Amino acid sequence: MCFSVNVNLVKEELENRYNATLIDKDNYRPSYYYHAFSLPLLPVICSGKPGIIILSKWGLIPSWTKSKEDAEVIRYKTFNARAETIKNKLSYYQSFKTKRCLVPVDGFFEWQNKGKRKIPWYIYRADCEIMSIAGIFDEWVDSDTGEILNTFSIITTTANELLADIHNSGKRMPVILDKNSETLWINDAASQDDVYKLLMPCNSELLKAHTVDPSINNKNTDRNNDGIIKPYNYPSENMLF
Repeated sequence: MCFSVNVNLVKEELENRYNATLIDKDNYRPSYYYHAFSLPLLPVICSGKPGIIILSKWGLIPSWTKSKEDAEVIRYKTFNARAETIKNKLSYYQSFKTKRCLVPVDGFFEWQNKGKRKIPWYIYRADCEIMSIAGIFDEWVDSDTGEILNTFSIITTTANELLADIHNSGKRMPVILDKNSETLWINDAASQDDVYKLLMPCNSELLKAHTVDPSINNKNTDRNNDGIIKPYNYPSENMLF
């Protein structure tokens, strides 16, 4: 599962990293903490349009969704798309074929079960580079207003060794792509077989992780600050790393 991410990336960082132009930059708000259930508007790079970065809502609404009421229900069920079923699940398979995207993040958060406690961890690239998560997107048109809504899902796969220890309840992780895989993932001409092979856990050596302040669990905490990603020691716990 992947429901919480750090996207504290300024416009210039995004544009330089992906050699693309951020569209609608006035509505982009970098933040150290975004949670899927708040339906945040995040930057993504879509297949067929590698030269631009658009803003898209987390929680995919398939284009065939009929009503606003249906859209509001389904979007809370599509924050993550499982790699194992993405080719045959109704909500995802069409987007997997033709509407794939990159979701840039600084890192993401997961929770480790430790007895009766849930210990928050922050996971990021060992080289501190921007992390590209594999996603799928779609465009949904509100038939009442004509508004076009861009939405996306993050793709998850089985956890690597590092994430299996951290996310020890579900043993899942987002699909993290390297730069060569990024190009293939958003290539319209790529075969489904070739892109499906990318939906594997990355090597643990690519990542670093540390525990963070438990205040991240408090909804009333201001989580948009760098303290939320700083290492925090749990001296009474026999932590893994």
